[in-house]
Amino acid sequence: MEAAEIAFEIVIADVDETNPPGMAGELVPEHLAKKKAAAIETDYPDSIIIAADTIVLLDGNILGKPKDAADAEHILSQLSGRVHRVVTGVCIQKGDKQHSFSTVTEVHFRKLSAEQISHYVTNYKPFDKAGAYAIQEWIGMIGIEKIDGDYYNVMGLPIGEVVLALREF
Repeated sequence: MEAAEIAFEIVIADVDETNPPGMAGELVPEHLAKKKAAAIETDYPDSIIIAADTIVLLDGNILGKPKDAADAEHILSQLSGRVHRVVTGVCIQKGDKQHSFSTVTEVHFRKLSAEQISHYVTNYKPFDKAGAYAIQEWIGMIGIEKIDGDYYNVMGLPIGEVVLALREF
């Protein structure tokens, strides 16, 4: 947002992020973004609220944030040499007006060695990252062969689409 020259304030929404039973993984981020926006809106009724949630999908299963180093290594081992999808749901609202959408990017990982995975987890501690990685860090530089879609979506916010959507507000 800063690089796109959009003034903003970060507000943390404390919402239950449990996935609704039976909801397809692709729909979960937008659902959670709407919950976050609703939680913030009560305290900021005159503001434009931008809420987002990002997940990593592998074979239709959501890979969440790792619990610890062993879990992070396991998740990265699953992603190694495979293609997965990163889905970010965004909800923009002000008062009664709301616009929400999801953006999907396919990420192609190179085959990673156990040593590379261990190095990344030890040095970058990706415990707060869906899928146990951040594309803008070392792992993205050496481990990602290519992406099909929006790079910024993989970082957690498809800023180009957000800027377009903000025109409605």
